[in-house]
Amino acid sequence: MNLTLHVWRQKGPRERGRFVTYRATDVSADMSFLEMLDVVNEGLLLKGEEPIAFDHDCREGICGACGMVINGRPHGPKARTTTCQLHLRSFRDGQELWLEPWRSRAFPVVKDLIVDRGAFDRVIQAGGYISAAIGSAPDANAVPIRKENADLAMDAAACIGCGACVAACPNGSAMLFTAAKISHLGLLAQGQPERYERAAAMVETMDAEGFGSCTNHNECEAACPKGISVAFIARLNADFVRARLTEGRRLEQVGEGGV
Repeated sequence: MNLTLHVWRQKGPRERGRFVTYRATDVSADMSFLEMLDVVNEGLLLKGEEPIAFDHDCREGICGACGMVINGRPHGPKARTTTCQLHLRSFRDGQELWLEPWRSRAFPVVKDLIVDRGAFDRVIQAGGYISAAIGSAPDANAVPIRKENADLAMDAAACIGCGACVAACPNGSAMLFTAAKISHLGLLAQGQPERYERAAAMVETMDAEGFGSCTNHNECEAACPKGISVAFIARLNADFVRARLTEGRRLEQVGEGGV
């Protein structure tokens, strides 16, 4: 099959970018999307041209490194699929494809289709961990956890941090990512001691990084390759409100000479 690719090319974060047209000719419908880009890049190298820069690592839909907007949709047209898992049989022979990087102020373009997702790392560093001393690892099933909580925690932990939720959101919000990271710890016993402080710290960092606010478009859930539910955003909001109320009462106590 043959495809026409209009690829965003940008040499660096301070350079002006533009679309450049390439042809992917005689590629197999069984190829993954990234394998097709590998073939295009091999052709560019043979002609002495700069290859298209794009992120990838595991190519198994696990690491979250890959990601680009294909014809206006993060990761492409197939639901619950990362770019590396997307195959050319999802497209028509002769189709034109427009390839862009994630578009968000918080994700500056590094080069071509690669963006700097370090903002996600800083949100995690603000509280996406458990620092409370809980001793050595307990025996399996030693800490009783309700099945529905365990299932929800696993659903939230499925987030791979690819950034598709941010790219799909009209506001560039990272609420789904942050909510997933807060919820998968907040649903388990080990995460309870720091639950509300975690929510406050991660939301504050998210805002400071320049992500937009959530206005319930729900495009994040539709674009998420792991199907993370927007219901986790409601959990985040509840924990954040409680953290603020608790902090307010504590400050009042301190002002009155309490502890």
